[in-house]
Amino acid sequence: MEAVYAVAIGVLVGAGVWLLLRPRTFQVIIGLALLSYATNLFIFGMGRLRLGRPPIIGGDDAVDAALYADPLPQALVLTAIVIGFATTALFLVVLLALRGLTGTDHVDGREPDE
Repeated sequence: MEAVYAVAIGVLVGAGVWLLLRPRTFQVIIGLALLSYATNLFIFGMGRLRLGRPPIIGGDDAVDAALYADPLPQALVLTAIVIGFATTALFLVVLLALRGLTGTDHVDGREPDE
């Protein structure tokens, strides 16, 4: 399970970096989104991959914390998802305004030779 998780994070990071190096603004925005998804998965994985475990320790008895899921990475990822969505929406609005002003979304203002 951990190997598949690590490969998924690696693929997201690789695709995100590749898209960041592209000359079009929209591809850069998608690359940033992929990198944020990879970071969210990484933070989520730091809370240990546990299935069917309660996130909150209840009662006053001494318990083994390893039997419970860590709620902090879940809260961090949820916050990061909301912030990432708002940032991506802002980037897209700026991209639309840039395209309206210049007529292209290419970084240097020229259409690439294809």
